[in-house]
This record gives sequence, structure tokens and C-alpha cells, in this order.
Amino acid sequence: MSGPTLRGPYVITDPRLIAPATLMDVVTRAIEGGAALIQYRHKGQDEALRRRQAEALVGLCRRHGVPLIINDDLELAARCGADGVHLGRDDVPVAQARRRLGAEALIGVSCYDELDRALGAEADGADYVAFGSMYPSPTKPGAGRAPLGLLRQARGRVRIPICAIGGLTVDNAGPVVEAGADMLAVISAVFATPDPRAATERLAALFG
Repeated sequence: MSGPTLRGPYVITDPRLIAPATLMDVVTRAIEGGAALIQYRHKGQDEALRRRQAEALVGLCRRHGVPLIINDDLELAARCGADGVHLGRDDVPVAQARRRLGAEALIGVSCYDELDRALGAEADGADYVAFGSMYPSPTKPGAGRAPLGLLRQARGRVRIPICAIGGLTVDNAGPVVEAGADMLAVISAVFATPDPRAATERLAALFG
């Protein structure tokens, strides 16, 4: 996928909130609500299930013109034909992911509360960086916090898109966008609601 707009809600799946039978439906609703990116995140050990779900989501996202990113798993991203991968601290380097996925792949890097890590990821060829947790997160309750001031500082030094993650809701994400976030990575704010489309629309509206 060439040149997607990395701005808006970045919606991440979670098997604790989404039954397998409803995965395609709820992700479709999030896309219809204005999701800029979808990330497939599944930490389970059932590799066959993960492959089936990832391949199905690749097809769905392609039909809607929205990139699909795979969380952490470089090989799954390559095998299912995803648009990219998101890398954490313990994952492969950006350069290795680029060699495996190709020049057009979207590669994101978790930078937690570390500006130097973001600058390094940008220098290594990442397409976006993510800071967080911005607020207490139900997905990662023990995650460290990234202050709004860090986003403001990063906005002045990082040239690639900046994603914020962690405990974001439509009620608290406005200041995060104002501080410089290009994307809001959300899980519960969309998939723990009765209407994922409406929830995504409200988040998208924060970007004007």
C-alpha cells in the first residue's frame, strides 16, 4: 500500500473483547467509523487461528483501503500479506523488518516514554512511532506513563507520524491530539462499546 494517511484512530483488536465470530463485523464497523489503521493483536498460541484471522483481515482492509498492521509478529505479517508490522522493545530491529516486508511496508515502533528511542527509530527507517501509556490502560495496567509534554517535545523533533496509546477515550484524547499526536491507538474505547462505528467516529472527529 503506497502513501496511506497516518492520521486518525488507530484501532487495535483484542481477543478478550472480540469473539472470533464477530471479528470481521466489528472491525468493519470501526473502518466505517473512520479508522485510519487497523492492527491485529493476538497473543494466543493458536497459530492456525491467528493466520486465518490475519488473512481475513488483510482482505477486509484491502477492500476498504485501510492498512492492516500486525502486532509484534514479523513472520505472520509477511505470510499473511499485511501492510506492515508494529515492533516493541523485544522485537526485531526496524532494518530486519524492512528487509523481510519490503520498502513499501509500514513499520511502527513503540517508544514508551523515550524520545531518544523515537529519534533512533526514525533514523532506522520507521514509518511512525508510538508513545504511551498516556493514561492508565485496562490492556496494560502496569505500563509506564508518557506525559503530554513528551508529545509536545517529540512534535518539534520527530518528522514521522506520532501515535499515542494507552487508556485513551473520546473524553480524554482531545489534549493528546492538541499536544501533537497524529494517531490515537485504541482498543477498549472502540471494542468495549456497543457501537464500534459510532465510537470510532467520535474519535475521528477529534482530528477535525
